[in-house]
Amino acid sequence: MPSITVRNIPDEVHRAIRIRAAMHGRSAEAEVRDILEQAAKPEGRVKLGTLLASIAREAGGLSDEEIALFDSARDKTPAQPMRFE
Repeated sequence: MPSITVRNIPDEVHRAIRIRAAMHGRSAEAEVRDILEQAAKPEGRVKLGTLLASIAREAGGLSDEEIALFDSARDKTPAQPMRFE
């Protein structure tokens, strides 16, 4: 798993992270991971497929039944990373 080093964090920010971590019952490192995950992948974000479907729906290009058909035919298995063997 990748790691990131963040330098020169102000003392008051570091203190706030330690306090927040203690309130959640986890380490400061786990708290920072949670903060980064929430910032990078917020709840309620619009995903590309949903956005494209809404644009098509507004343009009158696809009916709800056609969208459901595409959704049911879509491969939902997680993508595998490329292997160079």
